[in-house]
Amino acid sequence: MRFEVLTLFPELIQSHMDFSIMKRASEEGIIEVVTHNPRDYTLDKHKKVDDTPYGGGAGMVLMPQPYVDCYKTISIMQSSLTIMMTPQGEPFTDKLSNELAKYEQIVILCGHYEGFDERIREIIKPKEISIGDFVLTGGELPALCLIDSISRKIEGTLGKIESAHDDSFSDGLLEYPQYTKPREYCGLEVPEVLLNGNHKLIEEFRQEQKIKRTQSKRPDLYNKWLENNL
Repeated sequence: MRFEVLTLFPELIQSHMDFSIMKRASEEGIIEVVTHNPRDYTLDKHKKVDDTPYGGGAGMVLMPQPYVDCYKTISIMQSSLTIMMTPQGEPFTDKLSNELAKYEQIVILCGHYEGFDERIREIIKPKEISIGDFVLTGGELPALCLIDSISRKIEGTLGKIESAHDDSFSDGLLEYPQYTKPREYCGLEVPEVLLNGNHKLIEEFRQEQKIKRTQSKRPDLYNKWLENNL
């Protein structure tokens, strides 16, 4: 998987790739993350990429020329998708993450300030995605959320792809409680069923816990799961 990120702050993207699972996946060639700075393509001698909005209003709007010209320099692969991070987009879910992991290349546009000039949308025609009903300073953090989540779905990133199968939302439920050593801590003990080696009972216990936890913490998810499993 190759990620191409258009961003005014490439350091924010690159720094995330220097740690933990993302670093290992990059070093092993499972994923590749490349940044492109629209500021390098502006025709303004002061490297300006934004200006005041027509019609008035607060803040600055990202100009179309630097972003469109920057985008045109990217070699688009046959199996590719271009995404714009925006609060106006489709909500990002685990299901969507699985769908995006099927592509060979994903191009991500990160905005800033008051957002994109509308003509960027009209010319590039990206798929718009949102990570939630809230506003952030820029699109870099949402882009990293996508890269991190999608990368987990790619064979080899987690060592064993099965590691992602029991994640929260993978089957519509939250993940079951996890335990490790010591067996007893502060008077709290690991459930006995996890210690007896009976994998059938362990699986039944974990499924039961997933249902209970989802019903308690996310009744909206539970009701949706219930409807799909009647």
